[in-house]
Amino acid sequence: MKPWIHLDSAQMPDGGGELRLMRRDTEFSIMAGSIELMNSRLSGSEEALATLTWERLGGRPAPRVLIGGLGMGFTLRAALGVLPADARITVAELVPEVVAWARGPLAEVFQGCLDDPRVSIHTGDVAPLIASAPAVWDAILLDVDNGPEGLTRRANDSLYDLQGLARGRAALRPGGVLAVWSSAPDEGFTRRMKRSGLATEVVKVAARKGGRGARHVIWLGARG
Repeated sequence: MKPWIHLDSAQMPDGGGELRLMRRDTEFSIMAGSIELMNSRLSGSEEALATLTWERLGGRPAPRVLIGGLGMGFTLRAALGVLPADARITVAELVPEVVAWARGPLAEVFQGCLDDPRVSIHTGDVAPLIASAPAVWDAILLDVDNGPEGLTRRANDSLYDLQGLARGRAALRPGGVLAVWSSAPDEGFTRRMKRSGLATEVVKVAARKGGRGARHVIWLGARG
């Protein structure tokens, strides 16, 4: 097997450590220390984050969608595949280098989706966008860490505690959906979702297309 090649590094804000972009043949990986955060061969659950959310929105017109975390663009691409032409998608990415990777070494993975006229990129924290105004978003999709028990940045905890979930609920339009991706189950987070007033579903989905191998978790919380 060919070795991994280190393409680039980026520093997380607030002492969150280093991200490394790696490549092996046509496979890409983004690492935080020894932990793989994402891999270009494992896109199934990130895509499901978008498609499951849209199924629950019931095809509403001109939806406004906020995606927290660009990653390798799988959630964004899946959203573009199902959302209508009048949708508006804002992607918040904290690390500028990740946006640069999307237009550089990862361009073949992103397939030009950043150039879609429905998309705007916010280079910065997603939390201020959530807190900025009530009842703005039809959907908020969060994939900013390894899940509610974050690995890379302690400040992400404020998205997943009761206060953060209350802000997320308030930022949704009636019937809107807050969707959260995680690499593993978290019963405590499920309880917090329900306590925040969101009608909560927990869905286990395959990390890899085709349904084999590891399974990830998606929480879907609807504002009544």
